[in-house]
Amino acid sequence: MDFQYSPKVQDLMRRVDGFMQQHVYPIEHAHDEFVQDPANRWQQPPIVEELKAKARAAGLWNLFLPHDYGQWSPGLTNLEYAPLAELMGRIEWAPEVFNCSAPDTGNMEVLARYGTPEQQERWLKPLLDGRIRSAYLMTEPQVASSDATNVECSITRDGDSYVLNGRKWWSSNIYHPHCELLLVMGKTRFDGPRHTQQSTIIVPRDTPGIKVLRPLKVFGEVHSPSGHGEVVLEDVRVPVSNIVLGEGRGFEIAQGRLGPGRIHHCMRLVGASQRALEWMCRRVENRVAFGKKLSEQSSIRQDIARSRCQIEQARLLTLAAADRIDREGPKGAADLISMIKIVAPQMCQDVCDRAMQAHGAMGLCQDTPIASSFAYGRFVRFADGPDEVHMSQLAKWTIAKVLALETAP
Repeated sequence: MDFQYSPKVQDLMRRVDGFMQQHVYPIEHAHDEFVQDPANRWQQPPIVEELKAKARAAGLWNLFLPHDYGQWSPGLTNLEYAPLAELMGRIEWAPEVFNCSAPDTGNMEVLARYGTPEQQERWLKPLLDGRIRSAYLMTEPQVASSDATNVECSITRDGDSYVLNGRKWWSSNIYHPHCELLLVMGKTRFDGPRHTQQSTIIVPRDTPGIKVLRPLKVFGEVHSPSGHGEVVLEDVRVPVSNIVLGEGRGFEIAQGRLGPGRIHHCMRLVGASQRALEWMCRRVENRVAFGKKLSEQSSIRQDIARSRCQIEQARLLTLAAADRIDREGPKGAADLISMIKIVAPQMCQDVCDRAMQAHGAMGLCQDTPIASSFAYGRFVRFADGPDEVHMSQLAKWTIAKVLALETAP
């Protein structure tokens, strides 16, 4: 792989960074105060819509969509998009400004790759335009959803309709005022090969029978305006034409959807960690304790050195995964994708923990972005598959690979 970014990517990096510097960082605190005010719960900060319009006008829009998605794509590979995701990830909510935020990115990829022309016209275009947002309903409270074949939500054919019944949770974005589309993973059959029982279906947010029971807090935060909801589906009826790719293709769709999404998450974590390290460096250079700067303390220098090593290791590993997925697809990059999902979130926690410690109690409060980045890293250790699932699968692949290559004792 070529570690030198092309002139096109370097130009985009300069433009994204410039946009962040000019428009996003200056309103970071105002944004956070708005969404954390209970009076504004589940309301979109007006400034975000203004920034989205500016980003689109600047040509910094839908950059995530891989080049092999034809007319819908801006033409970037996953490897080319990766450093842009890192820049956006320095602020957790910033990717939405560029229409590059989860779960919309994954849902757009599903519709671009697998959707019918009618589905793309009705749902993909408004998502690409940033006029609506979406949610992905897979995880369920009754079963261990780390094994997606466990899902129990039923999708039953009834004439020209499918009827959905089940309970979902951690349905991110379900509370967003612009959320109009749900992609739901359930079972169209409960027998036969376990990976062909699941299907993915389009459910408009306003369909009768959808009941959002409660928001699920992450470290005490509801993550307004998007939220993570517990949802009951009771006799939710949608047309047969809303099925994506056909019955029994849901697991396949989920795996294809999660591959690039894991790269996006990990590069955003690299960006958040890099920013935390920068805050740490500024803090220790300007803080004196016991007669000398914190930056002159050996333990602090060791923490900074470890953090820089970890960030660079995670960055290079994620770039390698992006390069592989471009060349061989999600299946060919499965081992590297598992590696980055194991490495990057934990790295973010480690780096942010050191940065918080260097700031003292200040590192725990809203005066720095570090605490929220720490929480983001911890959250992503569950999102798109928990550590244990990725480690188990990676170990299985590694053993098989070694045994397949073994030619001598």
